Amino acid sequence: MKPDRAVDEVERAHLVDPDDRSFRIGRWGPEADLADLVRRYWVPTWDVPDGRPAVQRVLQYPVCLVVVADSYARFYGVAPGLSSTTLRGTGWAVGVMLQPAAGALLTGGSVAAWTGRHGDLGPALATSAADVDALVAGVHDDLRDDPTDVDRQHVATDRVGAFLRRFLPVDDEGLLVNQVVDAVEGDPDLRRVAQLCERFDVTERTLQRLTRRRLGLSPKWLVQRRRLHEAAGGLRAGGTTVADLAASLGYADESHLSRDFRRVTGMTPGAFASRFTDA
Repeated sequence: MKPDRAVDEVERAHLVDPDDRSFRIGRWGPEADLADLVRRYWVPTWDVPDGRPAVQRVLQYPVCLVVVADSYARFYGVAPGLSSTTLRGTGWAVGVMLQPAAGALLTGGSVAAWTGRHGDLGPALATSAADVDALVAGVHDDLRDDPTDVDRQHVATDRVGAFLRRFLPVDDEGLLVNQVVDAVEGDPDLRRVAQLCERFDVTERTLQRLTRRRLGLSPKWLVQRRRLHEAAGGLRAGGTTVADLAASLGYADESHLSRDFRRVTGMTPGAFASRFTDA
């Protein structure tokens, strides 16, 4: 039996095993004044049985992340491949999915060096280590008594939002890269870099430099990742063949989609889709 609801943009990025009940995630948007800097907050809590680690696999969006967890605080650059995190025991985290513009503002320079890697939050950010330490301590205080309490989770993300306001306003180049990524993610007919250059009246070289500085990746990667997100969403929703899905996404044929999907996720489209179909 196929799922009877649409798959939203968050779910199509999170290649979750539908049988995994070890975690819960609260997600909500930022305050209005942070919309150019923050896409959303997410607060996972988990309780994983002993000896049964839960692997979370995500096709990350073209944005950097800030994560304050019970045992670490980190800045993450964009993951060009599949991002994987293994949950064990009990725990929690407060995460921030930043806007494309934000990584360079938070780190004080190009994020190209952060592609595919992460580091401790204090040294990563272009602000005082003491202020970062105060942020982390405050989030821990907010969630110490009950990290599953949604009201306390909102208190924690409000604290993070207040901290991030120091990086406003977003610069003109940052606003442009936000618009470029919005265009790629929002227009399924945008399949070639040349179309993107035409829409924003820039040369391919200019666009490549922009996305390299602000995202650490290429315009071509943006288009490829959007198509993989759509493929994951379509496979989860069901009701289509891999061949039809490939055609709708502009692939030359089914084998090209299968090759790209397996290269990044480690699964064939058919194997991924079968996890969401009852026997």
